[in-house]
Amino acid sequence: MESRLESAVTAFPTPVKRIENPPVPASLKFKHEMASVSDYRQAQQTPKDAADQNFDYMFKLLIIGNSSVGKTSFLFRYADDSFTSAFVSTVGIDFKVKTVFRNDKRVKLQIWDTAGQERYRTITTAYYRGAMGFLLMYDITNQDSFNAVQDWATQIKTYSWDNAQVILVGNKCDLEDERLVPSEDSHRLAEELGFQLFEASAKDNINVKQAFERLVDIICEKMNESVEGEQGLTANHRGGTLQDKLPDDEGGCAC
Repeated sequence: MESRLESAVTAFPTPVKRIENPPVPASLKFKHEMASVSDYRQAQQTPKDAADQNFDYMFKLLIIGNSSVGKTSFLFRYADDSFTSAFVSTVGIDFKVKTVFRNDKRVKLQIWDTAGQERYRTITTAYYRGAMGFLLMYDITNQDSFNAVQDWATQIKTYSWDNAQVILVGNKCDLEDERLVPSEDSHRLAEELGFQLFEASAKDNINVKQAFERLVDIICEKMNESVEGEQGLTANHRGGTLQDKLPDDEGGCAC
C-alpha cells in the first residue's frame, strides 16, 4: 500500500507556483532608488560616455534648489536636448555625463541632479564634497523658491570646498505673465552673494547652454589662476625669499 502511495506522489508531483515579478518591499525599493554611484554609472551612462576616457579635465557639477523649480528638466535639456512637461520628483540624486570643448580643452562634465525635498537633504549634501561648480536654481513664478536661495548658498559654503563656483539660475522665464520674482530682486541678490545670474527656460531652451558654459569657463579661469599662483610661488622659492634679497643696511619693510 505504501509503495503505491509513493509511486502516486512521484507520478503527480505538487506543482510549484512561479512568480514572474515578485513584489519588492518598500524598504528594498527605496534602497534600490538610492543606489550607489557605481550603480548609477552602469544604469545611466551611455556606452559612448562610459568608454570615453579621453579628456583634459573632469568637473563635478551640482544642480540644487527647491523642489519643482525645474532642475531635472534643465539637466535633460542640456544633456539630451529634450523636454517633457510631466513632473516627476527626483528621488535622492541622479546624474548625467556630457563632454564639451572649452578653450581648446576637452572637459568631461559629471552633472548631478539633486532632490529638493527636505527629507533628502542629508543625502544630497554629501555629494557637495568635491563639486567644482553649482547651478543654484529658483523658479521665477515661485517666491518661496527664491527666498530659499540664501539657505542653499549657505549650504554650499558649509559642505563644499572653498573655491566652488556658483551660477544663480532663475528658471521658467517663459512664464513671464506668471512672474512673482522681479528681475531687480534677482540681480540684487546675485550681486550680494557674488554670483552671476541667468534667467533661463528649460522648456524654450533659453540660456540653458549659456549657463552651463559660463560655469565651466569660470572654473577653468580659477584653475588657471591657481596654477599661475603656484608657479609664482615656486619661482620665488627658487630665487630666495624677500628677506634674503634685502640689502644689509635696509630694514624688513619692502616699501
